[in-house]
Amino acid sequence: MSDENKSHKIKITETDESVAAGADSGAVENDDQGQADNAKLKAALDESNDKYLRLYAEFENYKKKVRKEKEEFLTYCNEDLLYELLPVIDNLDMALKHTSEGSADSLTSLKQGVENTLREFVRTLDKVGLKAIEAEGHPFDPAYHHAMSQVERSDMDDKTVLQEMRKGYLYKEKVLRPSLVSVSKKTVDENQTIGK
Repeated sequence: MSDENKSHKIKITETDESVAAGADSGAVENDDQGQADNAKLKAALDESNDKYLRLYAEFENYKKKVRKEKEEFLTYCNEDLLYELLPVIDNLDMALKHTSEGSADSLTSLKQGVENTLREFVRTLDKVGLKAIEAEGHPFDPAYHHAMSQVERSDMDDKTVLQEMRKGYLYKEKVLRPSLVSVSKKTVDENQTIGK
Protein backbone atom coordinates (compact mmCIF):
# COMPACT_ATOMS: atom_id res chain seq x y z
CA MET A 1 0.00 0.00 0.00
CA SER A 2 1.27 3.38 -0.81
CA ASP A 3 1.93 6.02 1.80
CA GLU A 4 -0.77 8.11 0.31
CA ASN A 5 -3.40 5.41 0.76
CA LYS A 6 -2.30 4.81 4.33
CA SER A 7 -2.57 8.43 5.23
CA HIS A 8 -5.97 8.61 3.59
CA LYS A 9 -7.10 5.53 5.52
CA ILE A 10 -5.82 7.00 8.73
CA LYS A 11 -7.67 10.24 8.04
CA ILE A 12 -10.88 8.33 7.41
CA THR A 13 -10.41 6.39 10.61
CA GLU A 14 -9.67 9.55 12.53
CA THR A 15 -12.71 11.18 10.99
CA ASP A 16 -14.87 8.18 11.85
CA GLU A 17 -13.62 8.24 15.40
CA SER A 18 -14.20 11.98 15.72
CA VAL A 19 -17.71 11.58 14.28
CA ALA A 20 -18.34 8.71 16.67
CA ALA A 21 -16.98 10.77 19.56
CA GLY A 22 -19.15 13.70 18.48
CA ALA A 23 -22.13 11.40 18.22
CA ASP A 24 -21.42 10.08 21.71
CA SER A 25 -21.16 13.58 23.10
CA GLY A 26 -24.34 14.52 21.19
CA ALA A 27 -26.04 11.46 22.59
CA VAL A 28 -24.92 12.41 26.10
CA GLU A 29 -26.20 15.96 25.54
CA ASN A 30 -29.50 14.61 24.12
CA ASP A 31 -29.79 12.21 27.03
CA ASP A 32 -29.23 15.04 29.52
CA GLN A 33 -31.81 17.16 27.67
CA GLY A 34 -34.30 14.23 27.63
CA GLN A 35 -33.88 13.70 31.36
CA ALA A 36 -34.43 17.41 31.98
CA ASP A 37 -37.56 17.32 29.80
CA ASN A 38 -38.80 14.22 31.63
CA ALA A 39 -38.21 15.91 34.97
CA LYS A 40 -40.17 18.99 33.80
CA LEU A 41 -43.03 16.81 32.52
CA LYS A 42 -43.10 14.82 35.77
CA ALA A 43 -43.18 18.04 37.80
CA ALA A 44 -46.01 19.41 35.63
CA LEU A 45 -47.90 16.11 35.92
CA ASP A 46 -47.47 16.07 39.70
CA GLU A 47 -48.70 19.67 39.91
CA SER A 48 -51.74 18.89 37.71
CA ASN A 49 -52.48 15.77 39.75
CA ASP A 50 -52.26 17.77 42.99
CA LYS A 51 -54.63 20.44 41.59
CA TYR A 52 -57.05 17.71 40.48
CA LEU A 53 -57.03 16.03 43.90
CA ARG A 54 -57.62 19.35 45.67
CA LEU A 55 -60.43 20.27 43.29
CA TYR A 56 -62.00 16.84 43.68
CA ALA A 57 -61.84 17.13 47.49
CA GLU A 58 -63.39 20.62 47.36
CA PHE A 59 -66.19 19.34 45.10
CA GLU A 60 -66.90 16.41 47.44
CA ASN A 61 -67.06 18.83 50.39
CA TYR A 62 -69.40 21.09 48.39
CA LYS A 63 -71.70 18.15 47.59
CA LYS A 64 -71.82 17.18 51.28
CA LYS A 65 -72.59 20.78 52.27
CA VAL A 66 -75.40 21.09 49.69
CA ARG A 67 -76.86 17.72 50.74
CA LYS A 68 -76.84 18.80 54.41
CA GLU A 69 -78.43 22.18 53.59
CA LYS A 70 -81.13 20.46 51.50
CA GLU A 71 -81.94 18.02 54.30
CA GLU A 72 -82.11 20.90 56.78
CA PHE A 73 -84.34 22.90 54.44
CA LEU A 74 -86.72 19.97 53.96
CA THR A 75 -86.82 19.37 57.71
CA TYR A 76 -87.70 22.98 58.58
CA CYS A 77 -89.40 24.26 55.40
CA ASN A 78 -92.84 24.41 57.04
CA GLU A 79 -91.65 26.32 60.10
CA ASP A 80 -93.06 29.69 58.95
CA LEU A 81 -96.41 28.14 58.01
CA LEU A 82 -96.70 26.39 61.37
CA TYR A 83 -95.89 29.62 63.19
CA GLU A 84 -98.66 31.38 61.24
CA LEU A 85 -101.13 28.61 62.18
CA LEU A 86 -100.55 28.92 65.94
CA PRO A 87 -103.22 31.67 66.33
CA VAL A 88 -105.73 29.32 64.68
CA ILE A 89 -104.98 26.70 67.35
CA ASP A 90 -105.32 29.39 70.05
CA ASN A 91 -108.75 30.41 68.71
CA LEU A 92 -109.95 26.80 68.63
CA ASP A 93 -108.78 26.34 72.24
CA MET A 94 -110.71 29.43 73.33
CA ALA A 95 -113.84 28.31 71.47
CA LEU A 96 -113.72 24.92 73.23
CA LYS A 97 -113.25 26.58 76.64
CA HIS A 98 -116.35 28.72 76.08
CA THR A 99 -118.48 25.67 75.25
CA SER A 100 -117.35 23.77 78.35
CA GLU A 101 -118.55 26.60 80.63
CA GLY A 102 -122.12 25.37 80.07
CA SER A 103 -123.75 28.79 79.73
CA ALA A 104 -126.82 29.43 77.56
CA ASP A 105 -124.76 31.48 75.22
CA SER A 106 -122.18 28.71 74.73
CA LEU A 107 -123.64 27.66 71.37
CA THR A 108 -123.53 31.23 70.11
CA SER A 109 -120.00 31.62 71.49
CA LEU A 110 -118.94 28.38 69.81
CA LYS A 111 -120.36 29.50 66.46
CA GLN A 112 -118.67 32.88 66.78
CA GLY A 113 -115.38 31.26 67.82
CA VAL A 114 -115.42 28.85 64.89
CA GLU A 115 -116.22 31.70 62.47
CA ASN A 116 -113.32 33.75 63.86
CA THR A 117 -111.02 30.73 63.64
CA LEU A 118 -112.03 30.01 60.06
CA ARG A 119 -111.49 33.64 59.11
CA GLU A 120 -108.01 33.59 60.74
CA PHE A 121 -107.19 30.28 59.10
CA VAL A 122 -108.17 31.51 55.62
CA ARG A 123 -106.17 34.73 56.16
CA THR A 124 -103.10 32.71 57.18
CA LEU A 125 -103.34 30.36 54.20
CA ASP A 126 -103.85 33.34 51.89
CA LYS A 127 -100.57 34.81 53.19
CA VAL A 128 -98.65 31.69 52.11
CA GLY A 129 -100.29 31.58 48.66
CA LEU A 130 -103.41 29.40 49.04
CA LYS A 131 -106.55 30.88 47.47
CA ALA A 132 -110.06 29.50 46.97
CA ILE A 133 -111.20 28.99 43.37
CA GLU A 134 -114.23 31.10 42.45
CA ALA A 135 -116.86 28.72 41.15
CA GLU A 136 -120.59 29.52 41.60
CA GLY A 137 -121.98 31.62 38.76
CA HIS A 138 -118.77 31.38 36.74
CA PRO A 139 -118.40 29.50 33.43
CA PHE A 140 -117.33 25.86 33.86
CA ASP A 141 -113.57 25.42 33.33
CA PRO A 142 -112.25 21.83 33.49
CA ALA A 143 -108.85 23.16 34.55
CA TYR A 144 -110.38 24.48 37.80
CA HIS A 145 -113.67 22.60 38.21
CA HIS A 146 -114.64 18.93 38.34
CA ALA A 147 -118.25 18.40 37.26
CA MET A 148 -120.16 16.01 39.51
CA SER A 149 -123.56 16.51 37.85
CA GLN A 150 -125.44 18.38 35.14
CA VAL A 151 -128.72 20.10 35.82
CA GLU A 152 -131.05 21.17 33.01
CA ARG A 153 -131.92 24.83 33.42
CA SER A 154 -133.58 27.14 30.94
CA ASP A 155 -132.83 30.27 32.98
CA MET A 156 -129.04 29.77 33.01
CA ASP A 157 -126.40 29.85 30.29
CA ASP A 158 -125.06 26.50 29.18
CA LYS A 159 -122.06 25.20 31.17
CA THR A 160 -122.33 27.59 34.10
CA VAL A 161 -121.43 26.42 37.62
CA LEU A 162 -124.67 26.21 39.60
CA GLN A 163 -123.46 24.88 42.91
CA GLU A 164 -120.14 24.24 44.57
CA MET A 165 -120.15 20.95 46.48
CA ARG A 166 -116.56 21.23 47.69
CA LYS A 167 -114.23 24.22 47.45
CA GLY A 168 -111.22 24.03 45.19
CA TYR A 169 -107.92 25.76 45.89
CA LEU A 170 -105.00 27.29 44.02
CA TYR A 171 -101.52 27.30 45.47
CA LYS A 172 -99.52 30.11 43.83
CA GLU A 173 -101.45 29.88 40.53
CA LYS A 174 -101.30 26.05 40.45
CA VAL A 175 -104.47 24.01 41.03
CA LEU A 176 -104.01 22.20 44.31
CA ARG A 177 -107.50 20.73 44.28
CA PRO A 178 -110.29 21.42 41.73
CA SER A 179 -113.76 22.47 42.88
CA LEU A 180 -116.47 19.81 42.82
CA VAL A 181 -119.44 21.43 41.08
CA SER A 182 -122.78 20.91 39.40
CA VAL A 183 -123.07 22.47 35.95
CA SER A 184 -126.05 23.85 34.03
CA LYS A 185 -127.21 22.31 30.81
CA LYS A 186 -129.42 24.47 28.62
CA THR A 187 -132.82 22.87 28.03
CA VAL A 188 -134.07 22.73 24.51
CA ASP A 189 -137.35 24.62 24.07
CA GLU A 190 -139.90 22.27 22.49
CA ASN A 191 -141.50 25.14 20.55
CA GLN A 192 -138.19 25.82 18.82
CA THR A 193 -137.71 22.19 17.75
CA ILE A 194 -141.28 21.93 16.38
CA GLY A 195 -140.81 25.11 14.31
CA LYS A 196 -137.77 23.68 12.57
